[in-house]
Amino acid sequence: MGRTTMAQLDWWPSSPTLTVGLVAAAVMALAQAPVPFVDDDRLLTTVVVVAFFAATCALAADVWAPRRVAVAAGVVVAGTLALEFVGHTTGWPFGAYDYTPALVPQIGGVPVVVPLAWWAMAVPAREVAARLAGPGWARVALGAVALTAWDLMLDPQMVESGYWVWEADGPWQGIPLSNYAGWLVSSAVVMVVLDRLLPLPGSSRPLLVLYVWWGISEALAFIVFFGDPLVGVVGGAAMLGLGALAWRGDRHIPRRTTTYGSRG
Repeated sequence: MGRTTMAQLDWWPSSPTLTVGLVAAAVMALAQAPVPFVDDDRLLTTVVVVAFFAATCALAADVWAPRRVAVAAGVVVAGTLALEFVGHTTGWPFGAYDYTPALVPQIGGVPVVVPLAWWAMAVPAREVAARLAGPGWARVALGAVALTAWDLMLDPQMVESGYWVWEADGPWQGIPLSNYAGWLVSSAVVMVVLDRLLPLPGSSRPLLVLYVWWGISEALAFIVFFGDPLVGVVGGAAMLGLGALAWRGDRHIPRRTTTYGSRG
């Protein structure tokens, strides 16, 4: 009997990009696990974000041509880096905040992992929106809401870890509501960019799973380990509610059969 290759196994991903994406997602999840148990999680945070970025890139490359994904990632990362630079130097559009020196390297006072994280979650959030609405402003708005829902848990965690600070206290765990208004507007711009650079040919369940995973893992961390169940319940309900609706909406989206843009 001949040897069975990985490609011959029914459960093994047949696409190399999908395989890379799943491996990167596994690394991300493994790096997340010890975070609640260590006093200094700077290295783990960096590993989580880099693996998350790699997972999103690879899973996106299973849907769109790698060249399209590289261009889109470059535009979103550069754009959100500029956004965060303006944000922490002027207070617009999020409110007055600043980064601490904890996360390195930094460009213009902005930790490099921050724009990487914008891209990493923006594509899964757009996947959520794409399953709930057709092309147009409804999809842009839903994508912005899905991306902003993540920050209901992300911002409290990062502030508690000492990665950035707000000048004034706000009603959501010390974070001003202006932050979330800024996130909604900024996320909507990112969704418009993604719609232009990564036109939707169909669905990508792994990207949706990535979004749902973050909702589950962050909610559990806050409820069980961080001692802040309110953040976990509200943030988890927002992300997982959208994720559940998107999962049900999967049947309304045509399946992808080829990598979009492979000849473009």
